[in-house]
Amino acid sequence: MVATPGRQPTRRALLVAAGGLLAGCSRPAEVDQVRLRLATGPEGAVYRRIGGSLAAHITAQVPGATVVTVPSRAATDNIRKLMAGEVHLGLSSLDALTADDGSVPAGLSAVCRLYDSHLHLVVMAGSPVEEFADLRGRRVSLGARDSGTEFTSLRVLKVGGIEAEGRYLSQAESAAALRDGEIDAMFSLTGVPTPAITELARQHPVRIIPLVAQAAKLFEQFAGPYAPATIPATAYAGVPATRTVAVPNLLLVRDDLPAELVYAITDTIFTHTRTITSAGRGGAEALPEAWHINVRTGISTGPIALHPGAASWFRDRKR
Repeated sequence: MVATPGRQPTRRALLVAAGGLLAGCSRPAEVDQVRLRLATGPEGAVYRRIGGSLAAHITAQVPGATVVTVPSRAATDNIRKLMAGEVHLGLSSLDALTADDGSVPAGLSAVCRLYDSHLHLVVMAGSPVEEFADLRGRRVSLGARDSGTEFTSLRVLKVGGIEAEGRYLSQAESAAALRDGEIDAMFSLTGVPTPAITELARQHPVRIIPLVAQAAKLFEQFAGPYAPATIPATAYAGVPATRTVAVPNLLLVRDDLPAELVYAITDTIFTHTRTITSAGRGGAEALPEAWHINVRTGISTGPIALHPGAASWFRDRKR
């Protein structure tokens, strides 16, 4: 079934479409509820927070749907979970999704582009690391295994010709290790601001190393998923504006999720953006990265196609 232009799918249509078709679901069409799993990210990461907010709003707005979050190591891990059928939805950075030849994994599509992550290279204020080249031979957190941070930081080190002593730590673990002198620097590919770095900067002076030349090399060698960006001076206490590289983040979905269901999920994201930008009870905790969710950029998902349900929603939006 295809969503009728200009009309929201009914609760019955959603449930009938979803019955028996979801990965790992064998219930008949008469199901009363559809339970979806959304892969997010690790502790201290924007993925964990924005994924939780998306899950809560989809559950509240899509008839018969309940979305539960699945903590993960982030982008690459989420892609693996999606392809294995362990989850139905997942967050990923575009570069982790795109092979060097520009191809993307089969069986996956996009609901939309959400926001862009910025690559942070963080050191303590008194660190001898003054520029990217000073990472040579030093202890550097590359992010958690299977995360977008790991993927992009390894790539930027390679294009920069730098060999470092890599550690694989989550964002929260990286911030604690940097604070305690167990590492010399940490990479973080994340929305701005990100909780782990925000908390570290509140307690201790930190610096963010510019990545101007490294960004240029990424643009030259890997067309598509990268764009020049600046971490604003307002992002972290005591840290001036810093030039770096940005990567789009997508909400991915398995191709076998029914079009009517994905249509309703897409509608929820773009018609409830203002409430999605707040997380926690009563909207007490802001999600500033979610402020960038909008229809104009949401359709721009690069080499990965929109799911038919999402594409239908964007077409209806133009009418």
